[in-house]
Amino acid sequence: MANNRTFTMIKPDAFAKGNTGAIIQKITNSGFKIVALKLTKLSAEQAGDFYAIHKEKAFYDKLIEFMTSGPIIAAVLEKKNAVDDFRALIGSTNPEEAAEGTIRNLFATNVTFNAIHGSDSDENAAIESAFHFKDDEIIAY
Repeated sequence: MANNRTFTMIKPDAFAKGNTGAIIQKITNSGFKIVALKLTKLSAEQAGDFYAIHKEKAFYDKLIEFMTSGPIIAAVLEKKNAVDDFRALIGSTNPEEAAEGTIRNLFATNVTFNAIHGSDSDENAAIESAFHFKDDEIIAY
């Protein structure tokens, strides 16, 4: 089976707490190769575009406010079974339900401040990666 890619964002809460290094180390120690990485801050427009699928939901405005409250680290990761393996690594959206040792179990505070985003499908991984990175910004191994 060939390697495939997934997308992740280390969210403002994890950045503010100084957990980015530990999270990146956990990701690489789990066999993921980082093929694109950048520190950035989302504008309200960018966050709105990225989370457009949630626009009609009650939590949308708070999500946009949160995601624009500080820097994020966006990354494209590569590994066999990347999407499913990464979803297992980050754990449940609710850190109280996240398996022991997962990123959200270790670094998240609650459902809103859950430290990290991970793509939920190969299709969304490609869309989300392209949202943050141009093709020439992603390294091919």
